[in-house]
Amino acid sequence: MNMVRCSLDLPGSSYPQPSASQVAETTGMPPHWLLFKLFVKNQRIPSDMVFLRTSEKAGSCFIRTDQLDGETDWKLKVAVSCTQRLPALGDLFSISAYVYAQKPQLDIHSFEGTFTREDSDPPIHESLSIENTLWASTIVASGTVIGVVIYTGKETRSVMNTSSPKNKVGLLDLELNRLTKALFLALVALSVVMVTLQGFVGPWYRNLFRFLLLFSYIIPISLRVNLDMGKAVYGWMMMKDENIPGTVVRTSTIPEELGRLVYLLTDKTGTLTQNEMVFKRLHLGTVSYGADTMDEIQSHIRDSYSQMHSQAGGNSAGSTPPRKAQSSAPKVRKSVSSRIHEAVKAIVLCHNVTPVYESRAGVSGETEFAEADQDFSDENRTYQASSPDEVALVQWTESVGLTLVSRDLTSMQLKTPGGQVLSFCILQLFPFTSESKRMGIIVRDESTAEITFYMKGADVAMSTIVQYNDWLEEECGNMAREGLRTLVVAKKSLTEEQYQDFESRYTQAKLSMHDRTLKVAAVIESLEREMELLCLTGVEDQLQADVRPTLEMLRNAGIKVWMLTGDKLETATCVAQSSRLVPRTQDTHIFRRVTSRGEAHLELNAFRRKHDCALVISGESLEVCLKYYEHEFMELACQCPAVVCCRCSPTQKACIVTLLQQHTGRRTCAIGDGGNDVSMIQAADCGIGIEGKEGRQASLAADFSVTQFRHIGRLLMVHGRNSYKRSAALGQFVMHRGLIISTMQAVFSSVFYFASVPLYQGFLMVGYATIYTMFPVFSLVLDQDVKPEMAMLYPELYKDLTKGRSLSFKTFLIWVLISIYQGGILMYGALVLFESEFVHVVAISFTALVLTELLMVALTIRTWHWLMVVAEFLSLGCYVSSLAFLNEYFGIGRVSFGAFLDFTFITTVTFLWKVSAITVVSCLPLYVLKYLRRKLSPPSYCKLTS
Repeated sequence: MNMVRCSLDLPGSSYPQPSASQVAETTGMPPHWLLFKLFVKNQRIPSDMVFLRTSEKAGSCFIRTDQLDGETDWKLKVAVSCTQRLPALGDLFSISAYVYAQKPQLDIHSFEGTFTREDSDPPIHESLSIENTLWASTIVASGTVIGVVIYTGKETRSVMNTSSPKNKVGLLDLELNRLTKALFLALVALSVVMVTLQGFVGPWYRNLFRFLLLFSYIIPISLRVNLDMGKAVYGWMMMKDENIPGTVVRTSTIPEELGRLVYLLTDKTGTLTQNEMVFKRLHLGTVSYGADTMDEIQSHIRDSYSQMHSQAGGNSAGSTPPRKAQSSAPKVRKSVSSRIHEAVKAIVLCHNVTPVYESRAGVSGETEFAEADQDFSDENRTYQASSPDEVALVQWTESVGLTLVSRDLTSMQLKTPGGQVLSFCILQLFPFTSESKRMGIIVRDESTAEITFYMKGADVAMSTIVQYNDWLEEECGNMAREGLRTLVVAKKSLTEEQYQDFESRYTQAKLSMHDRTLKVAAVIESLEREMELLCLTGVEDQLQADVRPTLEMLRNAGIKVWMLTGDKLETATCVAQSSRLVPRTQDTHIFRRVTSRGEAHLELNAFRRKHDCALVISGESLEVCLKYYEHEFMELACQCPAVVCCRCSPTQKACIVTLLQQHTGRRTCAIGDGGNDVSMIQAADCGIGIEGKEGRQASLAADFSVTQFRHIGRLLMVHGRNSYKRSAALGQFVMHRGLIISTMQAVFSSVFYFASVPLYQGFLMVGYATIYTMFPVFSLVLDQDVKPEMAMLYPELYKDLTKGRSLSFKTFLIWVLISIYQGGILMYGALVLFESEFVHVVAISFTALVLTELLMVALTIRTWHWLMVVAEFLSLGCYVSSLAFLNEYFGIGRVSFGAFLDFTFITTVTFLWKVSAITVVSCLPLYVLKYLRRKLSPPSYCKLTS
């Protein structure tokens, strides 16, 4: 733990500051001068702080954390009560106090510390937790805040959870690099063989280098240029696709990666869901109310409050039905009306929601108390909470007549359908945690002084707390199958003595610095016994458009989807099931919370015994498993059809991506929409950002940016497939183009006693790689094996791409054999058929070579495009026209010195049929083999296109 003593340092302040010697004397350690900072609404917080004071009367304020944890909901933060109670802001300068803070950590969801004021008698000790902190990169959403800086720079939570970006290289580029290395070895080997066959006569090393230069066309230097131009074309096609409007390609190096993905890691909030909750169902055990019967609840609430008002003469309008009926609840059957009234009242009281009223225009937010200038009308009210579920519940109670009108740290006011205001005093609040899976509140009705403990939570946690019933488990299952997020609501009445006893034990537990969480939980659990079950609520989290069919398409394509979210375990599990990330028929294994090596070992063994089930694990348990059993955990997780990781920090998300790459060697893709997803996006082989409510940070950091999750299906199935297939064909064809001319050079040199003489002059070689063959070869970027509609209809075709069969050593060797065969046929054919007119061998062989290349492009193409036909005839026209003014280049160097092209000769029928014969012999067998292969062993896409 770091003990830091704080001083106030506001610009222009004239308050006295303690001297450095005084601080060192009282602490026994060097002084740490830390700033008090003041921020107003909509200002970004630049460092990690402890929240000391706010202008809000309630002593709390809201902050936005979308760039820290990706959640769009506002979080409620509470000022240290000791400093909030000071009469004026200036009194902060006159107190002597210090903050005891733990050392910097990665975890953005936890903090432990204490605040101690020394100049009071006795000294005031106050525990600090996560709700007293303001992390860097969050934004003040209401009021003004003053805090003391505890972590800065690299020690802040947000900086510790970021990672530096890496340069991404596509798998196809790495494979082509390996093949190019093999071609280089072939070049050296061929040159050495030629020198060896020469017999190492004369200056053999000079001949070796000459051969290296002659055969250098084996190395496809134009490959990089062709591929980069192809990638630019793929990116242009993606951005111009009308089916995925708004798509932006921010990199020109890895479009082929979209066609090789095996793992897709996605964020939840804003990516799979819209983060908009809608209340759908209220179940009371014997009766259930859906969206179409909410008006009945409204009439019951109205009748209930009007009846109570008339009975009590308006004095006790807020009281519930007589206490006797509640104490004997199991024996006396209550009316439906009273049960609805109690359930709705519990829902409107048990939450962490605060109504927010916007200040009127022109009012400065920097005043100490700005609430006096606020408009408290219904139209101006918005609800804010750390969970959108709670906002949906309170909005629903407002729609049925019971409205939450104001709330601060100690009180809550409700408005009845008749316009009366009921006041409740908040005695204790127990926030939701992923361990407890429930939240509770103790309130005192100010009109009757009755104390009630309300609690709501997940069914797994609440089923053991509430009194025996026979419907809860079944109805929870029914709602879950409908994709609803369920909450069980219960209550318990307390006497004044029971509450006082509880409060003393609870305060003692909260001040403990060791095992504080366990001690507090134990005290709360003493209250959680035999609670009265009131109702079961069902809230729907609206999914993004077409999320289910998109996830199903990805699953059918052989892509395993992992969901990494900063949200709670229950929420993540519910969304995974409602989005069909985990199918209904799929078993789910929820990895229980582990904190030690032994617990992790036992839980991993339990998980190993389950087969074909989805895994749900929290970030905390994941950290423990990766620390002690990294290999075993990753091996088991990779076998799961789907994995859900909840409560993940940004660093953990990036760590999971890196581990997947290391353990599987497969290509990964990360998709997210918030600043907390940037690390994951940058770590993945391919990062996709969605422009959403959480800003454009993820979109700008990603390789590809889309506007909706459903666009990913077409991006991968169509554009990813085409990019990979086209680049593979283009890369191998460019290699073939260099190999075939090098083979002809080798044959030519062999015939002429291994002389290191060039077959073609420089300009012909340049023309061969550019204007004579470039357009047809580059037109391969327009080729496609299946139509886009077919690729979307049969995502199973995508599985073949991940095997990498379009570009492998096998296909490479096939192209090498084709090049050797064609090069040999072209050169030997020219020598055999033109024995008597040997001076024309260059023109003859080069003409046959260009024709062969054009025919080979036609053989490789699977779907013709009009630009391909234009490219073929344009190249042929360029070659024929160049014969007229490049005739001096068609000699064989020194061998046929002074030989020129004979126009009368090339127009003869003999020349034409002999060139045609050589070309046919070099190409026809390949056409026959392609035809037989398509008939006897057609690829999967051929069966669909036919």
